[in-house]
Amino acid sequence: MRQGRGSYAPCMPRYALMIAYDGTNFCGWQKQEPPGDAAGSPAVPESKVLDRREGDGRIVLRTVQEVVERAVREVVREPVVLLGASRTDSGVHARGQVAAFTTTPEGKGRGWPSERGTEPLVRAINSRLPPDVMVLEAHAAPEGFDPIGDCTGKAYTYTVLLSEQRPLWSRRWVAHQRGVLDVAAMARGAKDLVGEHDFAAFAAAGHGRQTTVRRIVSVTVEEGPSLLDAGREVRMRFHGTGFLYNQVRIMAGTLVEIGRGKVEEGAIAEILASCDRSKAGPTMPPEGLCLERIWYADEHGRPLFVKE
Repeated sequence: MRQGRGSYAPCMPRYALMIAYDGTNFCGWQKQEPPGDAAGSPAVPESKVLDRREGDGRIVLRTVQEVVERAVREVVREPVVLLGASRTDSGVHARGQVAAFTTTPEGKGRGWPSERGTEPLVRAINSRLPPDVMVLEAHAAPEGFDPIGDCTGKAYTYTVLLSEQRPLWSRRWVAHQRGVLDVAAMARGAKDLVGEHDFAAFAAAGHGRQTTVRRIVSVTVEEGPSLLDAGREVRMRFHGTGFLYNQVRIMAGTLVEIGRGKVEEGAIAEILASCDRSKAGPTMPPEGLCLERIWYADEHGRPLFVKE
């Protein structure tokens, strides 16, 4: 566990929250405010506006970080900064986002002393959250815990509904494709994504990272019946130590092209070697993507935040 970076004074309780959300009506995880006044701001659906500032008319976008941070502040009755592990985009969902904050141990109704426990903390925060976001668990975190820098792995799923009809009940959670996909070819092609590679061809422009080398631990592709709509679902699961901006959606798009027969199943090795974004498949829409889990370990390599 890193010390120094993000560290705090002794006895300042730090908590890690496990958060799930439906990303449909959020402008992503990271809190933000569009530049300019309301009239000069890009068109934003009213469902994604959290509030409007008095005087200048500026709007605060509805983001998961903003909404959860406000709820935490109401509970601990003091300013806190909620740091999330993954900056999911607008429309992307999560079952296992992790975020952390530090608060004072006690004093005149402020803070959250560790002896109060984490289950009451979860209940208190959830009572102040809207229906499309929920804290699943809270854990006492080590001093200096950094949900970004201390992450050892992440898992995402991307789900495609194969149906001649557009999805109704699952429309927020799947990308829609007509026809069929060769799932076996997709699974064979996905094997070349596993390992440490330069994923420049699978990263969006402006990813902002010093290196595009990442390690993928596993990729699986499975097909089964849809439980909500007519048709079948193809679910791709990506487990890696870290991902570039839009990397999962581009990898999913490339595998879908293999399934459609538009890209050869053995082409991924060549795409990786090219480092050319134009060689890979399209960026799939956000609604099919879900952040499933994030892993952490202590300084001895033992898993953190695992329920007994």
